[in-house]
Formats: sequence, structure tokens, C-alpha cells
Amino acid sequence: MTKKWSPDSWRALPAKHIPAYPDPAALAEVEKTLKSYPPLVFAGEARSLKQDLADVAEGRAFLLQGGDCAESFAEFHPDNIRDTFRVLLQMAVALTWAASCPVVKVGRIAGQFAKPRSSDIETIDGVTLESYKGDNINGMEFTPEARRPDPQRLVRAYSQSAATLNLIRAFAQGGYADLHRVHGWMQGFIADSPSGSRYQEMASRISEALSFMEACGVTSETAPVLRGTSFYTSHEALLLGYEQAMTRVDSTTGDWYDTSAHMLWIGERTRQLDHAHVEFMRGIRNPIGCKVGPTMNPDELIRLIDALNPQNEAGRLTLIARMGAEKVEDVLPALVRKVKQEGRTVVWSCDPMHGNTISTSGYKTRPFDKVLAEVRGFFAVHQAEGTYAGGVHFEMTGQDVTECMGGAQAITAEGLKDRYHTHCDPRLNGSQALELAFIIAEGIRKERGGIARVAAAS
Repeated sequence: MTKKWSPDSWRALPAKHIPAYPDPAALAEVEKTLKSYPPLVFAGEARSLKQDLADVAEGRAFLLQGGDCAESFAEFHPDNIRDTFRVLLQMAVALTWAASCPVVKVGRIAGQFAKPRSSDIETIDGVTLESYKGDNINGMEFTPEARRPDPQRLVRAYSQSAATLNLIRAFAQGGYADLHRVHGWMQGFIADSPSGSRYQEMASRISEALSFMEACGVTSETAPVLRGTSFYTSHEALLLGYEQAMTRVDSTTGDWYDTSAHMLWIGERTRQLDHAHVEFMRGIRNPIGCKVGPTMNPDELIRLIDALNPQNEAGRLTLIARMGAEKVEDVLPALVRKVKQEGRTVVWSCDPMHGNTISTSGYKTRPFDKVLAEVRGFFAVHQAEGTYAGGVHFEMTGQDVTECMGGAQAITAEGLKDRYHTHCDPRLNGSQALELAFIIAEGIRKERGGIARVAAAS
């Protein structure tokens, strides 16, 4: 790793999962164009997120990160953006009630296009082409033209991200996110869900709290905080040329910020210490994340933390564990214990999606029970180690898709074909995501109740 950082210092190092464009000159011209475009987010917003995540690191808040596996050009529609935003708000209310603390809401949205693939090529009926790697790189259609990496797709992705952000900001601050409205949606879910009655008590308690607040004069009109919410964006920083083009000097602090999103993360496949992605991410001042899989060892993790967060700043680094339901309670304890022993300040979050992918009936899917099992294992590990399980990270959508098996809807392997729309990996649908949030909320309430009883007895 080079000692002196600059936005382009990553170019001197090996870089995995960045496509080879057939026309480097055209790519350079697009990157030059993007460099002249306005920022998508602002440094002050990224600093606000870092402060919110510092509260998570100290156990005073909880992180909810979720959204599409990979955004697409074909599904770009205001209704889809609205529905995903809506489900995330509903999940956040359930978790806020359970944890009795603020929930930091971060979407996998407005930039989550590219996806690393296990193979660079795909063969169908004897024809071999480049794998589909996300709409900002190439197309899904199995033709040589579509699968050829096209730098102009980066410009289209920028434009879609800008439009998405514009709509999200309007939703977040324009009254759509009013707490009373969100609670009304939750009650609708409870009425319609096959397992809704299970969550009625929690919903009733929230209703009582809102009624009490209104009786005290705390309403959407008197307390603007009830009418709007803070909502941040994130994506995997895979295409470093695009990220470099969007990296600007903040006029207030003189620091470099990647203005493509409030938070960026490094994937499990690109977290090599001496490679380009770690080099780029160590220099930007955004809050950042890093996926942590079952092959990580404790000493390697400490070296990675020190490279990405050398000042040990709270809120700077989120470790997103993605172990798989069968491995989480075997592998995660040693990592959590080492980080605690070495005094490193991080946010620990659970991604229960990527380690639980299977194939059945010709489809990639994720069993709901496996997803839930990994979340429970993640919380159990932190409870045993005396550390804070700070968040969850889901691939989900507000659409009524059938991509993950199970849940109250009891989606079967045969039922996957009904509405299997993902462009990459299977996502929880809105009902499954909200059901999972309620189950997690129940677990948090029980855990906190147990802690309170222990404290009272002592």
C-alpha cells in the first residue's frame, strides 16, 4: 500500500473485479465528463452519517441498511423507489420501538449497480460471453453487443442515481415519512399478513405511544422531527474509475469525499490489503464499510481495520459480517473477540443474505429461515462476547417478488418462478423484509428486558 494517498493512487495497484473496457480512451473520456458533473451527495451529509454511526458504535443507535441487490435501468420507476423506501421506514419504526434508540437508515440505492461475479464469463448452449456485471457495466441480454462493457452506461447510472436521490429527499422531508403515516402502513401490513396477529401487541403499543404524545401536544405540526427523517445512500465501491471521478475536495475541511454516496463499502472479494480497493477507500473521508466473510482471520482483520481507520474514529468503519447460518457462531466469535481485545472502535452489522444463497428449481434463492438463523446467531455471538450487535444489512425490495423461499407467505421452490425479477441475487420482498424486522424487534426487546432484569437483581 502506498504511503501517500491521492484519488488516483489506487491505479498503481492490482484491482480485482473491474471490467476490461474494449476502448480505454472512451472510458477515460467518460470519467473526465463525470468529474465535471455536480456531486450527488455533500460532504456535510457524509459527516452527519458518520456521527450517527458513531452513536451506533457506542451502542446508542442501531443501523438498518437495505435495498436492491443491483439497481437496474429497466426497473427504474418512482413507484419502485417509493415502495422500497416505504418498507425501510416501516422496518425502522419496528426496530426503533424495540431498541428504544434511534435507527440510522441507509439505503442500498442511488448507485448500487455493479456486482462482482464469481466468473468473468458465462456459457450458454456452447456460446461463451462476458458475464453480466451490472447495468452500469453491461446488459443482461445474452448477446455480444449487450455483454460488452460500455462506459456510456456510467453516465446513465449517474443520471438515474441523481433522479433517485431527488425523489428520496422529497419523500424523506416532504411529509411522506411522517411517523403517523408509517405506523398506518404497519397496521395495514399486520391486517394483511398471514402472521400479522403475532405483531399486533407491538403495533398497539406504538399506537398508544403516539396517542400519548398527541395528548401532550407533540404532533407532526409541533414537532417537525415526526414529519421527516434522515435517510442516507450507500453502494459497493467497485468501479474505482467512477468513484475517483466523483471524489472531490470539501471546501469546508479540505478533505477528500466520494460524493457518489454517503457511505461506500468494500466487498468480500475486493478487500485485499495490498490491492486497489483498500487503497482508494483508506483516503476518502466518508464513513465506509467492509464485508467480513468466513475466510477472514483475526489478525488479518486488525490489519485491515488499521489500514481503513488508522485514527480509530467512531463511525468511520462498519464491519458487515456475512458468514452463513451454519458458520456464524463458529467463525464470528474469534473476530469479535480480537477487535474488542485490541480496542478497535467499529460498528458490527449482519448481512444474512450472501452466505445463505442456494440454487433450486433452476433459481438462485435464499431460504427465509436461514436468513433469520444467521441474524439470531449474530446477536447471540455479540451477547456472549459482551459486544454490541449494531445493525443489519439486507438485500430487499418493496416489490411483491418471489425470490426468497419461506416467510409467512410460505414461498416454495416451485413458487419462485411466479415473480422472479432480480437482475442478480434474490431479494426479500416487502412482506418478508418487514416480517424479519418484527422478528428481530421481538428478539431485541427480549434481550434488553433480560439485561434490565439482571441489572435490577444486582
